[in-house]
Amino acid sequence: MLFGIGYDIHRLVENRKLVLGGVEFDYHLGLLGHSDADVVLHAVCDAILGAAALGDIGEHFPDTDQRWKGVSSKFLLLKVVDLVKEKRFKVNNVDVMILAEKPRIGSKKMEMKKNIAEWLGVDASRVNVKATTMEGVDAIGRGEAIAAQAIASLCEDI
Repeated sequence: MLFGIGYDIHRLVENRKLVLGGVEFDYHLGLLGHSDADVVLHAVCDAILGAAALGDIGEHFPDTDQRWKGVSSKFLLLKVVDLVKEKRFKVNNVDVMILAEKPRIGSKKMEMKKNIAEWLGVDASRVNVKATTMEGVDAIGRGEAIAAQAIASLCEDI
């Protein structure tokens, strides 16, 4: 069994869609980034890459490469899954923590969980999505950013 952790944070800005875990939120701000800036999927990608000792998301999908400009992070996650399959591993489980003051995440957690499980090729019982606020502390607490942390485990794909 191999384990990896991931973290991502992006600033909230006007004139961008807010996408978390592949789910679009009806919110007046979105995350600024080269791709769709989905911090949830980026943290999951980094956790999986870390578990397989394959570097990080920035190495595989650099923001200097126009192929990834505006791309859905779903496609980044699918490519990461393919990379670990090439190393003869498969995802065992993923746990994600979203750190956001607003919008409220609770009503969309199950949809995010379903998306992540489908794209990882695992049963939804192997994916956990949770959220917390920062109680007004730091940039996240002031509503200026959203972050996500993830841990993933991989096992051999025999």
